Amino acid sequence: MSPALHQGPQLARQIKKLTQLQALQDLVALAAARGLRVYLVGGTVRELLLGREIHDLDVAVDRQALVLAQALAEKLGGTYVLLDEQERSARVVWQGLELDLTEFRGPDLATDLQRRDFTVNAMAMDLASLWHESAPALLDPWGGQADLAAGRLQLLLPENFQKDPLRLLRAFRFAATHGLTLTPEVKAVIRTYGPAITRVPGERLHQELFRLLAAPQASAVLRQMDELSFLGLIFPELLDLKGVWQNGYHHLDVFDHSLAAVAALESVLAAPDAFFRQVAPYVAAYGSQEKKPALVKLAALFHDVGKPPTQEYQPARERYTFYYHDHLGVEIFQGVAARLRFSQEETATVSRLIALHMRPFLLLPDFRQGSLSQRALGRFIKAARPDLAGVFLLAMADSLAGQGALKPPDSEQVLAAFCDEVYRFLKERLEPLEQRPRLLTGADLIQTLHLQPGPAFRHLLTAVEEAALEGRVTTREEALALVRGLVAGMGEEGMGKRE
Repeated sequence: MSPALHQGPQLARQIKKLTQLQALQDLVALAAARGLRVYLVGGTVRELLLGREIHDLDVAVDRQALVLAQALAEKLGGTYVLLDEQERSARVVWQGLELDLTEFRGPDLATDLQRRDFTVNAMAMDLASLWHESAPALLDPWGGQADLAAGRLQLLLPENFQKDPLRLLRAFRFAATHGLTLTPEVKAVIRTYGPAITRVPGERLHQELFRLLAAPQASAVLRQMDELSFLGLIFPELLDLKGVWQNGYHHLDVFDHSLAAVAALESVLAAPDAFFRQVAPYVAAYGSQEKKPALVKLAALFHDVGKPPTQEYQPARERYTFYYHDHLGVEIFQGVAARLRFSQEETATVSRLIALHMRPFLLLPDFRQGSLSQRALGRFIKAARPDLAGVFLLAMADSLAGQGALKPPDSEQVLAAFCDEVYRFLKERLEPLEQRPRLLTGADLIQTLHLQPGPAFRHLLTAVEEAALEGRVTTREEALALVRGLVAGMGEEGMGKRE
């Protein structure tokens, strides 16, 4: 579906909001005093035409861009950030607003616009005219407005992508975030210059990838990236998943299953109530947090990345096994995260999801039989938090993406009921216990039981917590008695008892 362009009164209202910004008022005054011409360009104009909220402003200046940016920062009391001295580009940050000022990349505005990536980003508006014309003229020498209205992403000059290969990934990002169709010319450039993407620093790839993955329907774009032999340039680890067949619970090889899991995840994120029961609001709240959709999609994409090296065929059972693929998958993903400069928190979240993606399925047989222990529930929740809802999301997506002949027909219904049980246990047992003072601490083990601090302390305190969860221990005295029994079984020498 082509994006709808805003014209007439709607566009006028958008422009009026811009003219009320003190930063732009000061910028126009400072430019006029120096005899400079300044233009809104690129993404700012594109988003204006689409009627979207504008948080960052892109400005092209005919000359003295750095001087103008410094003067603006001083006038506003904002922050001046030099982005690229060679490109004469700087940023002014003020009250949450970012203004990027860049000098013309050529002798005139038309040439500057032609050196950008796509026609939809090669439009401009004279900034000063916003205050003087009811409908400021759109400067569109390369047909960007027509392409935007038609919903197509068209390039300007192929060599622009050779200069900055990140624009290749940006093409897919715009396809995901704006629903734009790649033209044959763009696809040809991607095939020609694609390998150059490996020269782009990881932190720049990271930003574009997260924008792409945050889009509600990124899975279709990931598929297109693979069709154009581009996905493997960003994530070469995924290429090993192709042609790796699985057991009868699956109908796809590992690679196609992983992409299907991302697509299923997007369906679940869009309508949690259609897949979950009591936990649907809990899952929806998690999915609405910044970065969480992108992070869970990354986990879906990489959750089985450890399967190729762990694949073994069991003739007696006529099936493949992939023992410990979750553990190896974490190691492989962490290499990806390091290359793409993920933050520690981002890496930890995806790693936790990959590490635990099998846990719900391992607990389901006991849940079906009504024999799932409170200890198992408590251990699962503690391992999964703060991403318990993310584990629910990934498990549901993983289940939906596997449609093999051996899969029970009620798999998703049972999984949803399991998630409800886990959530009830969290709210009715675990959280109330955590809000009370701990029955025992390490200090109690030292001062009351005269034990020497060591690795066994964690085992003893965990045993007390689990006994409390199961209701077997409710008082400090009962907890001490439990520990004394455990210590007796381990032996004083093993415990390092103090004299």
